[in-house]
Amino acid sequence: MAVERLRPDTAPDDHGAMSSDLTAWAEQFLDEMASPTGRAYIRDALLGDPDGSNAGQCSAYAADQINLILTRAAERGEKTPDVEAVIDGVVAPMMYRILFRPDGLDAAYARRLVAELLGQTGP
Repeated sequence: MAVERLRPDTAPDDHGAMSSDLTAWAEQFLDEMASPTGRAYIRDALLGDPDGSNAGQCSAYAADQINLILTRAAERGEKTPDVEAVIDGVVAPMMYRILFRPDGLDAAYARRLVAELLGQTGP
């Protein structure tokens, strides 16, 4: 049940550019997952998950959302990273920080991760 609560309700917003789309998605993802409710859902989803199927499903939800953003960007002619690069560069650091080092989890952190992934400098 906790895994289902982590399923996104809607598709990521289309802001017209991959950078804007990924940034908005990352900010929202971080806000939801780092909230007390989000942390409780993560904890509940991972408890009693010896085979990792719950974690795999949660990861698939994020990957599906990222894939949609990247597909839209590619259709606009933008050069895109692959889904795993976004997972490794944006989602994984956020999840680690949410679980083990929750200080400094704000929109600026999410924006910085996306900018670093895309090789951008500045805000």
